[in-house]
Amino acid sequence: MPAVPSWPRAGARAAPVSPPEVLPASHRMLRSEDFTAAVRSGARSGSRRLVVHYCAAPGEVLTAPPVQDGVQGAGGAPAPAAAPVQPARIGVVVSKKQVARATHRNRIKRRVRALLRERLDDLEPGARIVVRGLAGADGATSAELAADLDRLLARSRALAHTGRRR
Repeated sequence: MPAVPSWPRAGARAAPVSPPEVLPASHRMLRSEDFTAAVRSGARSGSRRLVVHYCAAPGEVLTAPPVQDGVQGAGGAPAPAAAPVQPARIGVVVSKKQVARATHRNRIKRRVRALLRERLDDLEPGARIVVRGLAGADGATSAELAADLDRLLARSRALAHTGRRR
């Protein structure tokens, strides 16, 4: 007689799981200095559930157009190519003071990252964004978080482009 697991969820754990949809590595903010710079110099907008710090991309530097079909710049030298565009960088944090349980903090971060991943195309290249989860995010639905996130991103982006911080 084959051995049968004595606990009911044995089959659920053994089932293959597809990898979660994660934020691409090129869009992740990882260094502490990047988080600090975005929070200190970015525009801030908040609600009961989330706070968004949005640091707009630095202004475009005018450069000569790239070399095309052997066309050369002034003095016979090849014209410099335009600098590559950096992707928007995103960081999500939830403080232990706001949400005490680690499992709840991690759930909030996963949900906010998933919402931000859906909005990557709407973010301007080079922007630095930090989203802070507050205590109200713990019991919120994904729809409520999405509505807050959309409103806060739009508001903080507008503030950043007008030069205001709040």
